[in-house]
Amino acid sequence: MDLRSFVRDVPDFPKPGILFKDITPVLRDPHAFGYAIDRLTEPFWGKGIDVVVGIEARGFLFGVPIAQRLGVGFVPVRKKGKLPYKKRAATYALEYGFDTVEMHEDALKEGHHALVVDDLLATGGTAKAAIELVRGLGGKVTSCAFLIELSFLEGREKLAPTEVVSLVKYEAE
Repeated sequence: MDLRSFVRDVPDFPKPGILFKDITPVLRDPHAFGYAIDRLTEPFWGKGIDVVVGIEARGFLFGVPIAQRLGVGFVPVRKKGKLPYKKRAATYALEYGFDTVEMHEDALKEGHHALVVDDLLATGGTAKAAIELVRGLGGKVTSCAFLIELSFLEGREKLAPTEVVSLVKYEAE
């Protein structure tokens, strides 16, 4: 199945000059969504994953079914101020400032092997922050998985040496 055919381009969103990759057509089609979840899960069978860490918000949409198929728990990484319990935070740079994500401090156990999941890998800042949170709690990040990778933004390099799996790659536009 060609998942690229289910990704819609939305020009000038969220601001002029940005070509937004809209995944809602993937989510709307049960066959495409199921196929994406299967393809994102397959590389991690038998890899000793203990927990899937999903990044707010679209990472939840992919992370929860992947965790369910792997038979492991799911841990949300949320934007600052959204989690109710004791938490750890990681701040990362944006092109126009900084942002912060958080994880509950009891979200995983020391030595747990985590798979970090999000819908899209761009510059890698958010995923790198999630990796820092996992490592800060004593966990190990086995891999990262994304539906889409904007390879021209070199996010994969920022996450090295962590393994990165992505299903749809876009070169410079």
